[in-house]
Amino acid sequence: MDLSAVGRAVLIAREGRRLEAYRDSVGVWTIGIGHTAAAGPPVPRAGLRIEAGEADAIFTRDVAAFVRTVAETVPKPLPQHAFDALVSLCFNIGPAAFRRSTVLRRLRAGDRAGAGEAILMWNRPAAIIPRRQGEFDQFRTPYETALPRARRSDAQPVAAPVERPSSPSSARPGWRARLWDWLRAGR
Repeated sequence: MDLSAVGRAVLIAREGRRLEAYRDSVGVWTIGIGHTAAAGPPVPRAGLRIEAGEADAIFTRDVAAFVRTVAETVPKPLPQHAFDALVSLCFNIGPAAFRRSTVLRRLRAGDRAGAGEAILMWNRPAAIIPRRQGEFDQFRTPYETALPRARRSDAQPVAAPVERPSSPSSARPGWRARLWDWLRAGR
């Protein structure tokens, strides 16, 4: 599985986008979209600034490792909304903590409801609780039912990304593209 466009949009909304390095709620230097030194270069430090495009590129590289961790560790099948919520959790707590988590232990035991509840156990610092509630809600609620909120307390859900064709020829895919889509959908 991979992070969906909705999952990516929600994760970006949760992390925020800051082009100048800052200390997060627990004092860790952060820049861009939740990028810390633990994810690799660039190492955030006082006075470091990056461009928006660079923040997006760093995020794309960073999030791939968390997607891989979740994809390799969670039992299949898992609905897209639940997978995306787990990537958000893993992005925030780190792969090692995710692998040791009660969330993963309960999923592997077949207790999906208990795994959702275990997301809420990651409640420190207190400022993280609205995010965890948003991840919990995202884990339980299919996108067809309701789009997720970055935090439960947010007034509106995160807007679903609009996929635009890159060129006029891709607006109406040819028969090969339609066949490929049909085969990938498992029909």
